[in-house]
Order: sequence, then structure tokens, then C-alpha cells
Amino acid sequence: MDRNKIVALTCAGCVAGMIAMSFAAVPLYRLYCQVTGYGGTTQRADTASDVVLDRMITVRFDANVDPDLPWDFRPVVTTMKVKIGESALAFYKATNLSDKPIKGTAGFNVTPDTAGVHFNKIECFCFTEQELAAGETVEMPLTFFIDPKIVGDIDAAHLNTITLSYRFYPSEEGESVDKSAVVKNSDVRREKGT
Repeated sequence: MDRNKIVALTCAGCVAGMIAMSFAAVPLYRLYCQVTGYGGTTQRADTASDVVLDRMITVRFDANVDPDLPWDFRPVVTTMKVKIGESALAFYKATNLSDKPIKGTAGFNVTPDTAGVHFNKIECFCFTEQELAAGETVEMPLTFFIDPKIVGDIDAAHLNTITLSYRFYPSEEGESVDKSAVVKNSDVRREKGT
């Protein structure tokens, strides 16, 4: 094989490798964040903690909605005191303010970032895409606990408050919502009898 073909094949291989790495970067970064809690990424647990400490910690709940998603989204309770290791149940409420069904997906994080590795979700609406019918209001549950290992973490042991923040985004890319089709909050309450 002549030298030009070897150089051309090497360059093509490098380009193919760079393209493959660019596609792998997002899932690998997401996996890294989930394992380490980097950037306030919370953990997912299958079962509750079997250790509950007497120490209390305050969890604040925050809610935001992307401007392109015509939903009202908020926590039912804005703060909750829980024992470290104890399973807790919280709810968020969402209302579709439009006149058509819309799907949304929640992004989330905790602050301070060092708490992410210790904040465990057992059940969460953020694990799946949510669809709300026109004018529908739903309460979405979240079951969580703070890992008792937080008290041994030099970077997080001093924490007394953790903020869990969600932001809902439209699920379907390219789906545009007609802003004139948004129903007023008072109309939704009247239609649903609340």
C-alpha cells in the first residue's frame, strides 16, 4: 500500500473516531454526573435507606417552566423538614393552560451541588415523560431520602438545607404551541370545578 493511502485511511479513521466520541460524550457525561452527583445531579434508588438518623435537614422545593411550555407548575409544599435517611413524600402540581394535550419532560438538580450525591429519589415524575390533557391539573409524587452518608462527607456534612429544583420542558422537539390557545388559570379552575 502506498504512503498516500495509509495517510488517507489514518485521517478517515481519526475523523470517524472523533464523530463517534462526540455522540458518546453526552451519555458518558450524564453517567458521570449520576454516579458522582456532579453539578447537583441526584441519585436514583430502588429502596429506602435502612438507617434513619435523628438529625433533621430542610428540603426546599423549586419549580420552573420553559417559556415554550404553557403549564403552571409548582410544589404543593415549598419546604419540608426530614430526618436524614427517612423516606419522604412530596408533591408537585402541574396544570396544562392550553386547549390541547401537551407532553413535558422535567430536568432537575439540587443545590448546593455537593448534596447531589446524597439526594436519592425512589419514585419521581421526572423519570418519565408527562402528558396533560387540555386544562388538566395533576399532582405528581416524589419519594426521596437523604443518604445518611452525608454526615461523613467533609464537603456536605455541614448542610442544613438542600434545594431540589425542577424545570419542565416541552417533550416533542419542533412542537410549537399557539400562545393564543392558552387558557387563563381562572378558566381552568372553573372548568375543573376547583
